[in-house]
Amino acid sequence: MTTVLFAARDAQWVEYEPHLRAGFAAEGVDVQLTTEVADPATVDYIIYSPANALQDFRPYTNAKAVLSLWAGVEEIVGNTTLTQPLCRMVDPGLTEGMVEWVVGHAMRHHLGMDTHIHGQDGAWRGLVAPPLARNRKVAVLGLGALGAACAEALAALRFQVAGWSRREKQIDGVTCFSGDDGLKKALSGAEICILLTPSTPATENLLNAQTLSLLAEEAYVINPGRGPLIDDDALLSALDSGQLAHATLDVFRVEPLPVDHPFWAHPKVIVTPHIASVTRAETAALSVVENIVGHLRGEPLRNLVDRDAGY
Repeated sequence: MTTVLFAARDAQWVEYEPHLRAGFAAEGVDVQLTTEVADPATVDYIIYSPANALQDFRPYTNAKAVLSLWAGVEEIVGNTTLTQPLCRMVDPGLTEGMVEWVVGHAMRHHLGMDTHIHGQDGAWRGLVAPPLARNRKVAVLGLGALGAACAEALAALRFQVAGWSRREKQIDGVTCFSGDDGLKKALSGAEICILLTPSTPATENLLNAQTLSLLAEEAYVINPGRGPLIDDDALLSALDSGQLAHATLDVFRVEPLPVDHPFWAHPKVIVTPHIASVTRAETAALSVVENIVGHLRGEPLRNLVDRDAGY
């Protein structure tokens, strides 16, 4: 029998257990799914969330893989006791939710909806039609599972989508760039910039005074990725100067965002409390089950983390 240890918060066990058991049963695989083991050496796979007590992986000498419940792995990838293969979460539900959130906010800015939502003062301001999507450039920084899906959705709406990643990618309908020079090309003249790169030392302050200056005048920034991707002071300066029209921010360097942080009161910033998308237990559990079952049947593990790259 295969032993699978669920090492996460108690609340997550309540959410995930029925879906995991149903998934393994549907695959006809007999597993011992548990939150505790007497002997760590008996564990074959670990389903893991960094927000729990397990931090030392050395006793799990026979574990074939650690499967994270988080899409981001910055909280675990630096753990030197973790020598087992590490798989990040790629959840269809998480991806769908992120696409809906990103497209919704991109369209909000594209159509200028805030003018009317916040302008109910009796003044008839006439019609100022926005450009068609095909005439507006959108930059999507980060072309992993989430970024690629968002870029494809925006391209399907006929936006001019420029995608950027550290490594070369090819996505239908998206002009893809990579490397430092590619970042400048992706950002140059973009009217909407969406950040979905992983958080690594190489991506910290990816949007800074220099890179923000490459965007079109009065551009919009949308960040559902990670807080450290943006230099907060540079962003505020660009908003105050009018270089940027608005920033919609879902993630921050410190969460919850401190009550006295200037983002809360800034008239050109909308704060959402890290809700752009969440991992859904019913779909994420099946992703984990498929990865474990496939590996048991001789298939390579999916969504392996590159330790050197940090994602």
